[in-house]
Amino acid sequence: MRYLAARADAYQHPRHVLEGVRSVFVLGKVYRTAEPNERRIGEGRVSRYAWGADYHDLIRDRLRDLAALHQRLAPGAAVRGVVDTAPLLEREFAQLAGLGWIGKNTLLLNPRHGSWLFLAALLTSEVLEYDRPFGSDHCGTCRACLDACPTGALFEPYRLDARRCISYLTIEFRSHVPRRLRPEVGAWVFGCDLCQEVCPWNRRSPATEEGAFQPGEGMNPLDLAGLFALDDDAFRRRFRHTPLWRAKRRGLLRNAAIALGNQPHDAAIPGLVQGLADPEPLVRGACAWALGRHASPDAERALRDRIPAETHVEVLAEIESALIDPAKPPSIGN
Repeated sequence: MRYLAARADAYQHPRHVLEGVRSVFVLGKVYRTAEPNERRIGEGRVSRYAWGADYHDLIRDRLRDLAALHQRLAPGAAVRGVVDTAPLLEREFAQLAGLGWIGKNTLLLNPRHGSWLFLAALLTSEVLEYDRPFGSDHCGTCRACLDACPTGALFEPYRLDARRCISYLTIEFRSHVPRRLRPEVGAWVFGCDLCQEVCPWNRRSPATEEGAFQPGEGMNPLDLAGLFALDDDAFRRRFRHTPLWRAKRRGLLRNAAIALGNQPHDAAIPGLVQGLADPEPLVRGACAWALGRHASPDAERALRDRIPAETHVEVLAEIESALIDPAKPPSIGN
């Protein structure tokens, strides 16, 4: 998360986002829709927020409408709307605006909606009547989120080590996922909702009626083996206007390979073999690791056959490790 440190000075005050700012509207948009469908072997989990359209596009349109209304009511006001794209600590401003408290999972918790909220802000040069900050913490002695985190990213209440967070590893991290963390990623291929799913404040939060956030076809859950057949153009057509686009093709295929390595089954092998010859070393390395998790002669043969053609040092290391690692869970037949 180096971009946070690189822009540390800009985060000090919202004037770095809008010169002359005097007030900030903080807004929440509910994105809870359906419950996760039962996942079958060979499928991967996608965080709920990414099941539908890219929320940035929808919220930007709403912010433009709100900005236009505000400027009609306050002619001459300087206004700027932001959603995840500017150095503004939306979560902290949301607490100051009275929307909720920051929970032990480091997310904003609203008493009615829990944490299933997108946050956005509208900055203005107008002086407004300010809301009172949300002054209480309702997490109490609960530690469900900490206990549910498989990688230990929530290493103590209110503190998150992003380097171990599945959401960070599957979305923002651009390199090979550390081997020690791969088994803990489980079936997650984009994001992770575990610390939210176990939170008591999320049990009865109402669902949104926003059509754009409803699950797209094949997103809840996501079939994995077929992803390795997508070239750049096919990937763009399928995911361009969804949050999954942020991971890029190489990142999503890397994640898919890790998820398939965590649920080894015979039907996954052809897709992983195809990925073993992918143009992206990141994908080839993850597929090598995943094939090494299959106790299958076909998987071992594919790894050995790849060695003469492989030129990337890190991928060769993954292949060699996969061939000598005896800790292979049994493959599940068709």
